[in-house]
Amino acid sequence: MDTVGRILNLLEENGVPFRHLHHVETRTSEESARVRGEPLACGAKAIVMKVDDGFVLLVMSAALRLDSAKIRRHFGARKSRFATRDELLELTGLVPGSVPPFGPPILDLPLYVDPSVFANDRVAFNAGLLTESIVLSSSDYRRVANASILSFTEEQAPNGN
Repeated sequence: MDTVGRILNLLEENGVPFRHLHHVETRTSEESARVRGEPLACGAKAIVMKVDDGFVLLVMSAALRLDSAKIRRHFGARKSRFATRDELLELTGLVPGSVPPFGPPILDLPLYVDPSVFANDRVAFNAGLLTESIVLSSSDYRRVANASILSFTEEQAPNGN
């Protein structure tokens, strides 16, 4: 079963109401928010990072930036970097921008979610494809994702960088 199917099954098995959208291919958080009709802040940006010698899945509001120093401090790591396209494909079978915000049983990676994800009443994310999105309540996401909560973001600069 593909990633989208596994996510849909997880949500249905847990009685989670959700909205499933098929849309044009989106490559950025801004494009995804626009086609979903949701604020950028509702977007759950999922990032695979290599921290020292292991990989983790980090999820944050798409309106914020990741603070690598906070990640290294939390894990007591000397180095961290984003997974390469090839590493991402090998670890998840997915391309950048399509990674959903779920660890096991969807993706076999430790899951850490920034509190910014729960600041909105909804969470929206690409569901394994650049053309599929799911929107659900942030409280339902919190319940089914079973993630560790970790603060690792910083505000975006006013120009978006």
